[in-house]
Amino acid sequence: MRMRIAPRGRKILLFAMAAALPAMAQIAASPNSDPAAVQPSSSAPTVSAATNTESAATPAAIAPLIAFRDSEIKFSLPQLMGLLRDRRHEGWVLAAYPDPKTSRPLIGAGFSLDLPERQHPQPDPLNPHAFVEPSSAQLWQAAGLDPARLTLVLDEFNQHLATYRTSKRYRRRIPALPPEITDDDASALLRISAIQAIENARAYCRNFDQLTGPQQMALSQLVYQMGVNLQEFGTFLSLINNDPALATAAAVAPSLAVAGPAPAIGPPQPPVATETPTSPPAPTPASSIASIPASSIDAEHWHDVQQSLIASQWARAYRVRATAVIAMLDPEYAADPAGSEARIAAVLRPAVHRRGRHAPPALRAASYHSRDSHHPAHPAAPKTAASSARRKA
Repeated sequence: MRMRIAPRGRKILLFAMAAALPAMAQIAASPNSDPAAVQPSSSAPTVSAATNTESAATPAAIAPLIAFRDSEIKFSLPQLMGLLRDRRHEGWVLAAYPDPKTSRPLIGAGFSLDLPERQHPQPDPLNPHAFVEPSSAQLWQAAGLDPARLTLVLDEFNQHLATYRTSKRYRRRIPALPPEITDDDASALLRISAIQAIENARAYCRNFDQLTGPQQMALSQLVYQMGVNLQEFGTFLSLINNDPALATAAAVAPSLAVAGPAPAIGPPQPPVATETPTSPPAPTPASSIASIPASSIDAEHWHDVQQSLIASQWARAYRVRATAVIAMLDPEYAADPAGSEARIAAVLRPAVHRRGRHAPPALRAASYHSRDSHHPAHPAAPKTAASSARRKA
C-alpha cells in the first residue's frame, strides 16, 4: 500500500531536504564523521615531526662541514690530506696518545678528542663567512663515526695515562699501542678537520675564492696548524684582505732575511716586532700606481704577505712546514714549486736551540732525553793544589 503525498506536501518535503544539504555536507567534512577523511590531515604532523627530528640530529655547528663539496675549492682535498698526515707534520697514530705539550688526547693525524664547542665571533664586518668551531664529539659525528666509540677511546686513554703516569712515558709506548680506529676512520677524521680548516680560512680571508689553488691550500694549512691562534697574526690577515689601513705595516726591511732567535717549540706566537716599521711609508700617488703593471703590484703584494710570516716566530720554530706553506703563497708557485720553496728556505733562519740552564723552560720540559746529565750547565771548577791535598788527606 502506497502512501500518497499531496502536491503541497511534496513541495514542503523538497524544500526541507534542500535546506538540510549544507548541514549534511558540513557533517561529512567533519573529522569525527569519517576516519578515512581524517587520515590526510593526521599524516602532515607526522612528516613535520620526522623533519624536525632529522634537523635536530645534525647540530648547526657541523652543518657547513657536511654540506661542503670538493668543487668549492681550487685544489685537491686528498692532496691536502696527504700533506697533513705526513710524519713531518702530525704523524699517523691509530690509538689515542697524549699531546707532547698539553697532554690532551689526540688520534690519527693529530685529531683532538676532547675539545668543547667554542665561540669564535667574526671581527671583520666585510666578511660574510662565519667561523666553524664545533666540539670534538660533533666533529666525530660529522666524520660518520659512532659516538659510543669516542667514549671508549677516551676511557682507554685515561686508563693508559693513569698507568704510565706521565705523558712522556705514554708517548714512548705509542708504537706498541693496539689500534682503536681503522685507517678509514682516521682518514674520515682528517677529512672533516681539513674541511673545517677550509671553512675557517674563508672566514679569515674575504677573497678566499679568488686565490689560486696553492694559495688556498697554504691558508688552509695555516688554519689547520694554528687554529684560533692565527687571529694573532694581524699584519698577515690585513695584507691578505687588502686592508689599506693596516697593510702599510708590512713594509719592513727590503730583504726577506730576518734576525734574532725564536723559541724552538711552544704555541704559535704573534708576529715579532720586526714586522712593524718605525714610521709608515709615504703613500704612493694614484698616478704612479696606474703606471705600474698589475703583475708587478700583485707580486709585490704577495711578497709582503710572505714577509709577514717569515718575520714571525712560528716560521722559524717550525721551519720545514713553514717553508712549504709560505712558498705556496707565491702567485707563480704552480709554475716552479721547487724554486719557490728554495727562495723561502734560503732566507728563513732556523730557530736557535739553547742548552743548559739558560735554555727556555718549555724546551727543557719537552725534551725527550735528559741531556743535562751528560752536558752539565756549569763546567767543573779547576783543580787546585789545596783541593788535591784535602782529597788525599
